[in-house]
Amino acid sequence: MDRLSKTARSKNMAAIKSRDTKVELFVRKLIFNAGFRYRLYDKTLPGHPDLVLKKYRTVIFINGCFWHGHNGCKKAHLPEDNRDFWAKKIDSNRKRDKLVSSTLSESGFRVLIIWQCGCLKSKQVDLLNLIKSFLKGEETYREIGRRELEEYSQRKDG
Repeated sequence: MDRLSKTARSKNMAAIKSRDTKVELFVRKLIFNAGFRYRLYDKTLPGHPDLVLKKYRTVIFINGCFWHGHNGCKKAHLPEDNRDFWAKKIDSNRKRDKLVSSTLSESGFRVLIIWQCGCLKSKQVDLLNLIKSFLKGEETYREIGRRELEEYSQRKDG
């Protein structure tokens, strides 16, 4: 059960930003300090990617685990109240994300998805290394979340 009234919850949800979130600022600072330059929210591209690195023909989306339905992530659980609404909303976000990614790929862009759960200060060196390997590699699509960071850390240490 929600401890906020319907009006208070609505006001709270309306206040959630879609741009310049803490997670976005964290990733932007991380890659800028590593020497990578980018454009923000290119309106000429499908989905208005959070970051566009033209030199690498790469777009980066920094996704919230809840809003984009990150599979297997504990931050992506549906609320108990109005469950049907949220299930439809998250499902439509996933479908739109998939369509945008495939459209960008068909246009020759490489797509990197960075999930909110992978943006940990304690793992920022590993996150940066995974981003660099994608940018300098040949992959055309990759997702980086907490699970990928843990796998990378185990390979690196083991």
